[in-house]
Amino acid sequence: MGARYLYLVRHGEAVPDESGLSERGRRQAHLLGERLAGCPVSAVWHGPLARARETAEIVGGRLDGVAPRECEVAGDYVPYVPRRDELPSDSADFLLSFLAGVTDEEREQGARLAKEAVGRFTGPAEGEADVHEVVVTHNFLVGWLVRHALDAPPWRWLGLNHGNASLTVIRYAPGRPTSLLVQNDMAHLPAGLRWTGFSPGVRV
Repeated sequence: MGARYLYLVRHGEAVPDESGLSERGRRQAHLLGERLAGCPVSAVWHGPLARARETAEIVGGRLDGVAPRECEVAGDYVPYVPRRDELPSDSADFLLSFLAGVTDEEREQGARLAKEAVGRFTGPAEGEADVHEVVVTHNFLVGWLVRHALDAPPWRWLGLNHGNASLTVIRYAPGRPTSLLVQNDMAHLPAGLRWTGFSPGVRV
């Protein structure tokens, strides 16, 4: 078996109605594509929403012979809704209020898709060669897969926030622990394009 290198990308900044990327979002995607241009990427997956698809198309345009492909499990959904007794007592109210609008249908669908995403994108490669895959997705799924890589409790995807067009890389090598190589890296973006969508207090 070979190693799998999973490049997780949060989509670029979207326009207010989220119907596609803003001009800043397109610039972010171009810069990310330039960063990944030298990597041996064999596949680019993206979720169904326009902001993820457009980001993947721009990034894919910098990668030779790699056509982006849509994948439902790379979409935007809540991967897991915890019970109160799973959460730290000092933050349970805040976290549960954040998830209060999730319907039973969304809860069931999110749990199913999250399980499928783990099965599809994690673990060593099946063949002998190493595999490098890009998944252009949304903040929740990036957090879910980082949580999974660290074998953290299921609720701990909450609080893992990622900037637009940030890069997270996870390595799954046979016979070795899963390695979180890079998380929420925005070194390819100038300061003015980092942390879009976040409040000033968490912009570092």
